Amino acid sequence: MAEVGVNAEGRRGRMLRSGLRASRDPPSEVRLAQTPEVIVPVRPAAAVPACLLAWLLPGAGHLYLRRPRKGLILLGAILSLFVIGVAQDARLQPYLGFDDPLAMLRSLAQMAMGLPYFLARVLGFEAGQVVSVTHEYGNTFTEVGGLLNILVILDAFDTALGRKS
Repeated sequence: MAEVGVNAEGRRGRMLRSGLRASRDPPSEVRLAQTPEVIVPVRPAAAVPACLLAWLLPGAGHLYLRRPRKGLILLGAILSLFVIGVAQDARLQPYLGFDDPLAMLRSLAQMAMGLPYFLARVLGFEAGQVVSVTHEYGNTFTEVGGLLNILVILDAFDTALGRKS
């Protein structure tokens, strides 16, 4: 890998194949610390449980895949979106009729939150007050939280298969 030779300036020293001189002297300029490459184990068998856990609780799939920092950040961000939406009188009643497809998509987006959605319905927050000023904002917050959770589920799937680090 290294050979003894003469570089372009006429200095004798160990030369690397790239033509650079290998020096034993410490570098004079300050270099930024390089972070080591993160090695994520590929666990294809963990993809399905990670996706189910990510649907039940946002970020739980990443916690299962031993990515606690990312999992807790996702849990806090998406769950706070949902809680803020419920606090703003979002309507959580499911609508699965085909006569209004946009209402059906809205309901499916809210259901993508998983366990927090069903827990809020059991606790009686499903009705929402349509006369409330913040009703539509609440709907939007809960829908966006559910749609983001779908992206988190796909991210957990890719992480389990080793496509993402």
